[in-house]
Amino acid sequence: MYEIRFYRASEKPFGAFSNLYRREIEFEGEAFATSEHAYQAGKARKPAVRKWLMEAPSPALLAMAAHGLYYWDVAPGWSTSKFDRMRAVLRAKFTQHPDLLALLLGTGEARLVETATVDNEVNRLWGEVNGVGRNMLGELLMELRAELRDHGTGADTYLVAAE
Repeated sequence: MYEIRFYRASEKPFGAFSNLYRREIEFEGEAFATSEHAYQAGKARKPAVRKWLMEAPSPALLAMAAHGLYYWDVAPGWSTSKFDRMRAVLRAKFTQHPDLLALLLGTGEARLVETATVDNEVNRLWGEVNGVGRNMLGELLMELRAELRDHGTGADTYLVAAE
């Protein structure tokens, strides 16, 4: 099976699949600088912690800070709700930007794999390290691609629904 591997947001063209890719999205009535921001905004239990996360100077530092939160600063049920939140964030990202939608749909049937270089639990959950991991970001992107393709609709339908 053909694979498309991505990791760094700056890599062309598939770096756009990274949540650190700088493209503003509207999610839950709020504008976020990246899909990482929209995703991590749901993790914090307290408004002050959420505000602190959103003020991180880069998406990468936001991700690092969010992964380092103490359990009492994490929203209840996060371990079970995070995949649904990521699914919704990705849907917003790819349906609000026709160029990103075209990029995703243009991958055909390729297996999408976030390929990290640092071996840790987070990277093995969302991607793969040396071929090992759950690749949840890739799985959710492929799921979204199939949903958007199977409905036979373009971004217009979703753009209206997202407003």
